[in-house]
Amino acid sequence: MLAPVRDAAVAALSELEREIGAPGGGLDRLRLARTPFVPEVRVHVAEDPILWWARMEAYAGHRLPPPYWASVWAGGQALARHLLDHPDLAAGRRVLDLAAGSGLVAIAAALAGAEQVTANDIDPYAVAAVTVNARANRVRVAATGGDLLDTLATGADLLLAGDVLYDRALADRVLPFLARAAANGTEVLVGDPDRGHLPPGRLAVVASYPVPTTEPAVDSPVRRVQVLRPA
Repeated sequence: MLAPVRDAAVAALSELEREIGAPGGGLDRLRLARTPFVPEVRVHVAEDPILWWARMEAYAGHRLPPPYWASVWAGGQALARHLLDHPDLAAGRRVLDLAAGSGLVAIAAALAGAEQVTANDIDPYAVAAVTVNARANRVRVAATGGDLLDTLATGADLLLAGDVLYDRALADRVLPFLARAAANGTEVLVGDPDRGHLPPGRLAVVASYPVPTTEPAVDSPVRRVQVLRPA
């Protein structure tokens, strides 16, 4: 991790540890909760991510990235469930969780017996969240920052990517990265609730799950989520 990225993650970790250790509760606070579809894993979530975001920006005195890590997303829940139901996918392997957010998928991989787990995210607060969440689940996960999408190799046996195709511009960068990883021999699994950016014919369905919805601004209580791999 480059020094500025590392320094930002260290500062974010200090902030999250302060938040977690502060007394009291409320809609703008974090709480440690079991994941609805993956109760084996607990992560710190915001009761109301928008209120938490606003309060933290006011405290920091500058803009902060949206706290996507403070919610558990449908694609990540499906991937984590799939790993724990099929631990042979991760057991004894080097695993990379791309756009890790809270670290839910990375933690599931560690619980499934992965030899080494790395969770990557461009948001320093997500890197910090992975650290505190791995600690809460008593597993080892290396949390790293920085943008990997223009790199050529992952150094992983298994690449996991949940909820990475929600935006066309992002999908246009993520899909070539996943294809390069697969071409280099890395097994790739994607968790996606069909937000409209799946490339026709390029990903094959491995499994499908009805996942309880906890993410903001989604009305349906359950979403059908697919776990896919490059065709």
